[in-house]
Amino acid sequence: MAKRLIPSLNRVLVEKVVQPNKTAAGILLPETTKQLNSAKVIAVGPGVPDRDGKLIPVSLKEGDTVLLPGYGGTEVKLAEKEYLLFGEHDILGRLEE
Repeated sequence: MAKRLIPSLNRVLVEKVVQPNKTAAGILLPETTKQLNSAKVIAVGPGVPDRDGKLIPVSLKEGDTVLLPGYGGTEVKLAEKEYLLFGEHDILGRLEE
């Protein structure tokens, strides 16, 4: 079984971020609280070639936190962890703190 996946072309491998269900002060948050569908970028592909054959790199890098669409992506399981594989164009944006 493979231990590492290197995405092809402009694909991005992400791991969903689990939002805490209580605050730092210990206040429990209800399950109905709206949470962002965010994930951490684990690996990125090299990019996609343009018409001239020049490589257009992926605009994201490992460690970025991104906003995902409500549905989509390909589920991948590696070393007992679950990941999602998206095309770069499917990711809605990068989240910054």
